[in-house]
Parts: sequence; C-alpha cells; structure tokens
Amino acid sequence: MEYRPLGRTGVRVSPLCLGAMMFGPWGNDDRADAIRIVHRALDAGINIVDTADVYSAGVSEQIVGAAIKGRRENVFLATKFFMPMDADDPNMRGGSRRWIIRAVESSLRRLGTDHIDLYQVHRPSPDTDVEETLGALSDLIVQGKVRYIGSSSYSGSQIVEAQWVARDRNLHRFVTEQPPYSLLVRGIEEDVLPTVQRHGMGTLTYSPLAGGWLSGRWRKESAAAPTSAARPPARFDLTTPGNQRKLDAVAELAELAEQAGLTLIELAVAFVTNHPGVTAAIIGPRTMAQLEGFLPAADITLSNDVLDRIDQIVAPGVTVNPVDNSYGDHELRADRRRR
Repeated sequence: MEYRPLGRTGVRVSPLCLGAMMFGPWGNDDRADAIRIVHRALDAGINIVDTADVYSAGVSEQIVGAAIKGRRENVFLATKFFMPMDADDPNMRGGSRRWIIRAVESSLRRLGTDHIDLYQVHRPSPDTDVEETLGALSDLIVQGKVRYIGSSSYSGSQIVEAQWVARDRNLHRFVTEQPPYSLLVRGIEEDVLPTVQRHGMGTLTYSPLAGGWLSGRWRKESAAAPTSAARPPARFDLTTPGNQRKLDAVAELAELAEQAGLTLIELAVAFVTNHPGVTAAIIGPRTMAQLEGFLPAADITLSNDVLDRIDQIVAPGVTVNPVDNSYGDHELRADRRRR
C-alpha cells in the first residue's frame, strides 16, 4: 500500500484503517476469528487500527489488544472515549478531566499497552469547555500515555474553536478529525474537509458504506431495510422520502460501478480515499470475507469520468438524507430553531 502522511505529525498510515467496532458482541463475537481478521489486515499492509471503549463495552479493545500483541510497534493504535460506559453513572462519560483520566487507564489495560498512539474524543460536548478536555489530554501526552489526540464528528466551527483554544492556552491540539463520509453522505465536503485541510489535520473517515447502504445488498426491490447496531432506525426506514432518494442513488451508483469494472464496495471506498482531504477510510469488517472485499479499494484510482458521474448522481457537499449528517452539535435541530 502507498502510505500517506497523517496531517503534519510526520506519521505515515495506510489509506485503509481497520475499524474494530464489529469485534465483540456488537458483531463478531468469535474472538479467535476477529483476531485472524486483524492479522490479515496487518499482513495486507494496513498499519492503523481504530477502536473505542464503548464498542461492545470494552470487548473490542480487548480483542484488538490480543491481536496486536507481538506486533504493537508496527501498529498505529487509535481508540476513543466519551460515550456512556455505565448507564447508571452520569460521570462515566463525556469530556471532563475526571472521566478522561479514568477512561484512558481502562483503555490502556484492555489494549494491553503502555501508550495509545491516537486518543480521540468520540463526540463534541456542548456541556464541557473544550479547554477542560484539551487540558486533560495534553497532560496525558506529557505523561507518555498518549502520543497524539484527535476529535470525531466535530463541525467545522468546533474544529476551529478547538484549534484556537489549543493555541491560545498553549495546549496540545487535535491533529485528526474523524467524520462520516461516503457517496451518500457528502456534507463534510462543504465545511469540515476544507477546515481540516487548512489546519493541517489528518482525516480518518468512518462509514464509507453509509451504514450498509453501499454494501451491494440493498436495492429498491428489497423487502427489508439494512440494520446496524450503531445507527438509529430512522436511517433505515424505507418509507421515508430521504431513504427513497438513497435507494435511487444506490441503484445508479451500482450501475456506474459495474460499468467501471468495480464492485459497489470498491467504488464506495475508493471514492472516499481518492479525496485529497482524506487520509484514510475506516473499514469495519465483521467477517474475513468482508475484509477481503474492502482490500482492493486501497489501490484503486477513480478516473475523472467516474468522479464526474458520481457528482451527477450525488452533488458535492450534499447528504442525500440529512438525518445521516451525524456530526457537530446539530445547530439546526428543532429545539435550536426559532420555530
């Protein structure tokens, strides 16, 4: 694989990042099989693995830790914190110093390592001062427990705010952003990707298959909708106009992929990795067969004709169903509007 610079860190990573959300009870609960998938990804040249404490309540981190044992120095290891880890304890979540200091120790233990290469805030928090979060994360870098820090699902304005606070308070800054991006979810092209590029950050995008919509299995004639443990049902209700538009787009994209001699999965992932503002696309296989379906996309360059046709099907900066824009603080949600 051709390795790419991760922002301005000096680190180089593969264009595909192995996402571990499906390892554990959320997806593949066969730990030995999940470890084999990790090993196959590493053998194929993938050198970055992304997980989170919340994935299967820590089991994903345990599986990743076991899989990279003996190969740790060759893996750029990323994980995340923020999501609730105990439904009954309101302080076992979020971006507070109190929780970050506790969460990182738990992740280090589950991963079986003394440091995390990239520690990311899983979501922005309107209730926590970003200086609080950056201050705690900066201390972890000084302590050697974390090498770099990043954000996930931040809006353009939130990215800028975090960069300014880091500069003004002499704190370590976020060097990466992890937003959703796919053929059907192109909203970040309008603001997030240009903002990340201006600040010299790396971009690790998630959901290149739009939660299963671009897997090749779903068509207008399908009787059932795709399912995903990490997506709300509204995104898969085939009766809504937004999802009907997605089905129409998928049909056209599938035809384009066939004309280009690609699978729909290869087209979808290559579209993401071909964007100059994207460092790596996070792929989240549940099975070995799914991983094998992803791997060819790492070496595919889409022609201008194909990219132009994609733009005709889904215009740049457009998310076909706005409910899929799962980033930022949703400034346009109902309780924030005047009406």
